[in-house]
Amino acid sequence: MLSKDKTIIIIVILVGLVSLAAMIGFIGQGNVRHVSIFWQERVEQTVAFEDVNGKVQLQGIFGIAGEPNPYLITRTSFAYVLTVINNGDTNHRLYIEGLNVQTDLLEPGQQEVLTIYPDKEGVYKYFDKRENLEPLGFLEVKTVVPSDEFTGIWRDLI
Repeated sequence: MLSKDKTIIIIVILVGLVSLAAMIGFIGQGNVRHVSIFWQERVEQTVAFEDVNGKVQLQGIFGIAGEPNPYLITRTSFAYVLTVINNGDTNHRLYIEGLNVQTDLLEPGQQEVLTIYPDKEGVYKYFDKRENLEPLGFLEVKTVVPSDEFTGIWRDLI
């Protein structure tokens, strides 16, 4: 009777290990997830025009540090969703030179969402086109290399 119990225990352990391996394989392939495994390929930021002491500035609200005329950063091959709000006292229009993207003329309290699909790296100036086209700040587009394109020591760390 003792050897029969040992055999049953060994069979139960083996069945348990095989079942665990099958579950890990099934789940690891992405078959059981409560959310999508892919990140939305977009960068979202919100800025607002403000009139401070007679000068126009763009204030970072969401996805950006809350400093005046922030340095905006996005990446190539991703949708860049920029919400522009006019919290100022006059009409404003955001214009990004080089990408040739601009909002409509925004009255105080209005907002507009720009969706940009940058395809090359660069640093672009942004302006309030209603004013004298003095640059308010910069938008930088960077290329992020997928991990399978790493070389040298970085490839070895993956």
